[in-house]
Amino acid sequence: MRPLFARLLRPSSSSSSSSSFLLRHSQTLNPYTYPSPHLLLRPLSTTSSSSSSSSDAELRRYAGYFVLLLGCGAATYYSFPFPADAKHKKAQMFRYAPLPEDLHTVSNWSGTHEVHTRVLLQPETLADLEAAVREADEKRTKLRPVGSGLSPNGIGLSRAGMVNLALMDKVLEVDRETKRATVQAGIRVAELVDALKEHGLTLQNFASIREQQVGGIIQVGAHGTGARLPPIDEQVVSMKLVTPAKGTIEVSREKDPDLFYLARCGLGGLGVVAEVTLQCVERHELVEHTFVSNVDEIRKNHKKRLAENKHVKYLWIPYTDTVVVVECNPPSKWNTPKFTPKYGKDEAVQHVRDLYRDSLKKYRIEAGSDEPDINQLSFTELRDKLLALDPLNKDHVIKVNQAEAEYWKKSEGYRVGWSDEILGFDCGGQQWVSETCFPAGTLSKPSMKDLDYLEELKQLIESEDIPAPAPIEQRWTARSKSLMSSASSSSEDDIFSWVGIIMYLPTMDARQRKDITEEFFNYRRLTQTRLWDGYSAYEHWAKIEVPKDKEELAALQARLRRRFPVDAYNKAREELDPNRILSNVKLEKLFPMLETVKLSQ
Repeated sequence: MRPLFARLLRPSSSSSSSSSFLLRHSQTLNPYTYPSPHLLLRPLSTTSSSSSSSSDAELRRYAGYFVLLLGCGAATYYSFPFPADAKHKKAQMFRYAPLPEDLHTVSNWSGTHEVHTRVLLQPETLADLEAAVREADEKRTKLRPVGSGLSPNGIGLSRAGMVNLALMDKVLEVDRETKRATVQAGIRVAELVDALKEHGLTLQNFASIREQQVGGIIQVGAHGTGARLPPIDEQVVSMKLVTPAKGTIEVSREKDPDLFYLARCGLGGLGVVAEVTLQCVERHELVEHTFVSNVDEIRKNHKKRLAENKHVKYLWIPYTDTVVVVECNPPSKWNTPKFTPKYGKDEAVQHVRDLYRDSLKKYRIEAGSDEPDINQLSFTELRDKLLALDPLNKDHVIKVNQAEAEYWKKSEGYRVGWSDEILGFDCGGQQWVSETCFPAGTLSKPSMKDLDYLEELKQLIESEDIPAPAPIEQRWTARSKSLMSSASSSSEDDIFSWVGIIMYLPTMDARQRKDITEEFFNYRRLTQTRLWDGYSAYEHWAKIEVPKDKEELAALQARLRRRFPVDAYNKAREELDPNRILSNVKLEKLFPMLETVKLSQ
């Protein structure tokens, strides 16, 4: 007898339409979680009688239908383990269906934000870009500028259409005398640094990684570290913007300075940044000194440390008293210190390896044959694997944090290298990030609120039992004159502290990622409600998330108005992009244009 499942899906002359429907929809199910049709039929086969009456046949047929539908329902539910929100479930289910050939999937690096679009343009020349923007404006179609997709909040993404300048990545001119370089905005920082080497130049400061496009890294107000050094947008001397309403315009400190200081950190909303002229510095080496400290020592020497070091950052380890200090200075200041580390690299990471092996046994997990040798894994790879075992178990996370503290104790020492090599930082794998920026006094008179913030944050983590992994990264910069920068200030001596909290996404399991996401947003919400207003802290533009709740969104909009010149920014958007083709949902919600229209009336 042919199995009932096969009979139901086999087209027949009497039920071709219903059969074809089942065939089409059965293809969207996940084959790895779909129950075997024979398993579904087993109860039927064991209870069937020898009777051949028509009523028994009908009963078996309808019972089969019921079992099939029940199995399909269960398979669908467990194949898509997403929140109860029906709209969200429906959207996620279609991710498993084949995508049309002309549909591009664009995701940010951590996979936390993703869009599908049929419009993803990559112009090769300025003329191509100008034509694309002009056509989009004429047709009233979106063309949101998107860079390398590294922003944790996906600020450049738009389902309606995007333009990426990855093919506009040339160094146009380098003036060795003025130490200035003019580049196309699509060039990546790493490529630019390599090109500048030939001229004996480099960038003044760097973010943690080097894969950003230059246009993107300046538009979101990215930063490095050093209380004497401003965020990266301050390195911009002039820019060429391709705007929908006014075509291609050039802005600088001398030419239209009001617009220049708005557009330099313009979030991609005032024009597509096509070319950038950057103020560079002589290529130089740095000596990096890494050592482990504690809260008492940090408080005692903080003011001196900020003033005397060119670059400095702290890595706070939750649930421990460990603070990792990283200081970087030119070699001449240190007279090239001779330091022999107590431990080799293998010894430094051994404690983490041992914890991983013990944890595998505890969770009864056997390493697969395709798994890399534990001894070959880096510290950050081991940390990801450890956290993946039980990412939301506070006690497990504490053990991982303690192992990280031990790793840093055995990694103390010095290293010498070029600034672009030294200032990088291995951030680990995919993650959720929330980073805030807040004033910390002046270089000559630090307010010490930066340390108060961290102590309150650590107390919050412990009192709320948050499974917070390490590190909490803290850095400092001087002020920026860009009006939309989180470190914007009119006072030249002001310094700002930047603090980033994280939760790693060390797994591709959808349910586990969802659970981590919910816990992270609880973590972020607690820091927001308990700390932000008291310290005048505002999120980094590449990390700010738009709340779904209308009241929370209204509160965020009002809060942004208190810190940033929102009316001036919206007025510039209205003049340069009246049809908002460069905008996206995130930008519209953060800076609704309706208020600007009312004010102008």
